[in-house]
Amino acid sequence: MRNVLTIWRKELRSYFVSPVAYLLLLMFALIFGFFFWNIVSYFVYEGMESQMRGEMFPMNVNERVVRPLLSNASVVGLFLIPLITMRLFAEEKRTGTIELLVTSPIRDGELILGKWLAALTLYGGLLLLTALNFVWVFKYGNPDWKPLAIGYLGLLLQAGAMLAIGMFISTLTKNQIIAGAATFGICLLLWVLGWASGFETATWASVLSYISVTTHIESFSKGVLDLKDAVYFVTLTFVGIFFTARSLESLRWRS
Repeated sequence: MRNVLTIWRKELRSYFVSPVAYLLLLMFALIFGFFFWNIVSYFVYEGMESQMRGEMFPMNVNERVVRPLLSNASVVGLFLIPLITMRLFAEEKRTGTIELLVTSPIRDGELILGKWLAALTLYGGLLLLTALNFVWVFKYGNPDWKPLAIGYLGLLLQAGAMLAIGMFISTLTKNQIIAGAATFGICLLLWVLGWASGFETATWASVLSYISVTTHIESFSKGVLDLKDAVYFVTLTFVGIFFTARSLESLRWRS
């Protein structure tokens, strides 16, 4: 466990000694802030318009504000996650320090877990920054906090799975641009696979729909905690970490 924490601290520090972490924080804050302003403004506009028409019916803050914001945040993550993972092992291979790592007393599992946790911690920081926007929602509105918490849990589970996939891809090349582009392509493919079930009812379309990330993140954005969706993300995370371990094992043998 000590080695995992050492790797975690080293990787997290490396994000903040370069502009990467600050750029990601700024980008995510600005993009999410614009979404927040746009959605809340439209919500207020709808409320005022309904009052002018004399239609006095309650408007659900969770359904009209929280859910769209969390859905948008999951989409933005597709673009930011490759920027987090592309350097995890590609940079080590480019600088030649990967040989030192794979021949060191540190076990592959400790190295992988430390790097993955550092990437997940950085992404968690991005989500924490977006949560500040919801302070205003709770101050001036009366939303239910439980769907919001479940939505953020879904975003973390989704990020954990995508980060594990990106980490594996980063072990396959020393070029960070290639690693980032390949990670984005795979994540985007997992996102759009569910579209097949929109026009096809065959078994293969149902399988692709189940593999799709959107099928499983949707319930979280609604504030519904479904065990099968949580298991899907945990399984995808395990698969990414497993293939990363096999890739590092091949590097160790070649070293």
